[in-house]
Amino acid sequence: MKTIIRLFLLLILTLPTQAKPFQLQAPSPKHEVRAVWLTTIGGIDWPRSHSAATQKQELTQILDQLQKANINTILFQARVRATTVFPSDMEPWDACLTGKAGNSPGYDALQYCIDECHKRGMECHAWIVTIPVGKWNTYGCQQLRKKLPKLIVKVGDEGYMNPEKPETGDYLAKFCREVTRRYDVDGIHLDYIRYPETWKLKVSRPQGRQYITDIVRKINRAVKSEKPWVKMSCSPIGKYDDLPRYKSSGWNANTTVCQDAQGWMRDGLMDALFPMMYFQGNNFYPFAVNWKDFSYGRIVAPGLAVYMLHPKEKNWDLSVIQREMYVLREQELGCTFFRSKFFTDNTKGIYTFTKDFNATPALVPPMTWEKKQAPTAPRVLDVQRGMTADRLVWRGACDLSGGDYLLYNIYASPDYPVDTEKAEYLVATRLKGESLSIPHKGRSLNYAVTATDRYGNESSPICSRETLRTKPKVDFRELIMGKPKPKTKTTTKSNKKSKKRNKR
Repeated sequence: MKTIIRLFLLLILTLPTQAKPFQLQAPSPKHEVRAVWLTTIGGIDWPRSHSAATQKQELTQILDQLQKANINTILFQARVRATTVFPSDMEPWDACLTGKAGNSPGYDALQYCIDECHKRGMECHAWIVTIPVGKWNTYGCQQLRKKLPKLIVKVGDEGYMNPEKPETGDYLAKFCREVTRRYDVDGIHLDYIRYPETWKLKVSRPQGRQYITDIVRKINRAVKSEKPWVKMSCSPIGKYDDLPRYKSSGWNANTTVCQDAQGWMRDGLMDALFPMMYFQGNNFYPFAVNWKDFSYGRIVAPGLAVYMLHPKEKNWDLSVIQREMYVLREQELGCTFFRSKFFTDNTKGIYTFTKDFNATPALVPPMTWEKKQAPTAPRVLDVQRGMTADRLVWRGACDLSGGDYLLYNIYASPDYPVDTEKAEYLVATRLKGESLSIPHKGRSLNYAVTATDRYGNESSPICSRETLRTKPKVDFRELIMGKPKPKTKTTTKSNKKSKKRNKR
């Protein structure tokens, strides 16, 4: 079967770029990562204003729009260039929030984003830019140089943390531990965890890979020791290495920048990869299959270059991204959009297409490699029928994973019992409370509730009692005026005479 799929993919590669995309059967699955990189550097995605109130409004509008497209994972840029969008004991505020680095905006943008994502059933991952620390004379770079003068290297006019110094891994691990401990993040997402492409490597490639891997290992230990359910991920170069039939054209993760991302998956240092696959045709499909083949059962959600659709970029046809999305779904891979603004601006119709493509919500695949035992199901589910909505109240689920709280998924169906394996019945995900009102629009629905732990393991469902299939006829006059008195029998003279005859 795998051979057939690969041959099929090679056929797709021969289609002309401007052609209408091949219409694969790609039903919306129950489990799938649908992610977006939400960039804060320079305010290019967010924020567009230096007003705290406006920033909050803008962010909620963005998240609302992403939720309508059934996006379930937000990669939120929290460490920018040795600067942050949250109050940190280690680094100063980034300039994107106030217009001046080091100035507080008066609120915690990371906390706000986490809260708003969780309200919408989305995961929020703290996106940490690791090795680059900005232009040499920018505020963040200057402050870090004062603190760690022997650790920052100048390459061109940019500053970088030296990956060959063990203190770099120590510092980044401490930073990521601080974020994990203080915030209810669902993931730590490492960006630029590699050698700069302009770095003149003076050690062997295997030694260079070991230096980067040592940093990843330190960060992993720091994060997992705090909260083992927090996903570790990174965004490697889109091609891992040369393939037997397809070359990477001198630009790949493993050899060029010493980024052994597939090895990190194999060794348990990463839970997910978001490869930056900003390519098309032969530069995309074979390399996507390669990431799948070496995922070791973990999450891979390739990054798609929706920014390339813009006329001021490469002016790609929408069919390029559509075709890639179809194939990734067929391969049971997720997808990630770079960047948020190009997506929500509906560049060449990508947002409209995705809303149809993601016809139903989806759950992020569970981290079964960390924990497998699912929670127990809720013991009680009460459904109260209202004029316009059904109110669900449940309780009694038990977490067996050691996490800090449970989340709940809601399913609704006209059938009984509700089949919770069908994605089309999933109506709400990752609820933190134990009640929900669902508009019924006059329909008679059956419901099921499942509990999920912080690793994403889902319990068996508890189902509501079966809805009556037929309803008794209702006389609305009775509802308004009350039930009328029974009619009394009247006896006429003729009736009396007939009764007398009968008695004879």
